Amino acid sequence: MNFSGKTIGFGMTGSHCTHEEVLPQMERLVSMGARVVPILSHTVQTVDSKFGEAAQWLRQIRSITGEEPITSVPEAEPIGPKKLLDCMLIAPCTGNSLARLANALTDGPVLMAAKAQMRNRRPVVVAISTNDALGLNASNLARLLPAKYIYFVPFGQDNPFAKPNSLVAEMDRIPDAVDAAMRGEQIQPLIVEKYRAPAP
Repeated sequence: MNFSGKTIGFGMTGSHCTHEEVLPQMERLVSMGARVVPILSHTVQTVDSKFGEAAQWLRQIRSITGEEPITSVPEAEPIGPKKLLDCMLIAPCTGNSLARLANALTDGPVLMAAKAQMRNRRPVVVAISTNDALGLNASNLARLLPAKYIYFVPFGQDNPFAKPNSLVAEMDRIPDAVDAAMRGEQIQPLIVEKYRAPAP
């Protein structure tokens, strides 16, 4: 794959346990020639967790991309009228962000970027990481699966016995999913066996 000449928005939301898994994919996109523009939710910008401090993640993101992250709704809004992105990726996409996207709520920079991208009829790729994708959020996932301009990184149950409602994308498939989405295709298979724990 070669993303030379392409600009990819890389939206990150607050699934902190997944950040270490998605940053190598950010590096891969850069190594494949893409200009990667980070777009960060308020949670990513401000919350320190057992998985790392917000300032640490920000330093890594700036180092990988060489870009200053988009961190507010006003900064994200020009993505629409200026047609700044060839593809918009949300990785990881929490259940909270999934629900907002499905219900057209644009109260943060990542969601505004996604809205702006769809306004231009350009692809938005979603890499979910949520404990309730098969719970109350299942209706939101169902609304997005057939939606125009929205594509998914293949996903599966990451711990079906301990967390039966949880789904997580195969983050190492991000470049493939982005490449397919820019051709107007959903990468297949969509539902994969991500992890199988022994039955209790």
